[in-house]
Amino acid sequence: MAFSETLARRTRVVLARRKNVEEKRMFGGVGFLLNGHLLVAVRKDSLLVRLGPEEGQWALSEPHATAFEITGRGTMAGWVVVGIEGVGGDDELNDWIRRAVNFVTTLPAKRKDE
Repeated sequence: MAFSETLARRTRVVLARRKNVEEKRMFGGVGFLLNGHLLVAVRKDSLLVRLGPEEGQWALSEPHATAFEITGRGTMAGWVVVGIEGVGGDDELNDWIRRAVNFVTTLPAKRKDE
């Protein structure tokens, strides 16, 4: 599955100055990890965003946001998929990434061997 290289490039720009960000192929696209935790991932035509259970539930009421479902596992609480229309502008993309950073920075950093 191809992913939006344009969205991936825009995401790289937003995260360029942040320390401890790693890029990794996953979910048929490219994921961006912060301190070892998945922060956001660019998929075919969407952005997967990790927000935590409470924020993730609230975000489902926003335009272009849907639940993240994994075949055989069901809906993943705390994760939302934002359609390309929901990250069309820099302000929208920055907001989703900022919200993901706010949650992921509350998690303990993962060790490299985890």
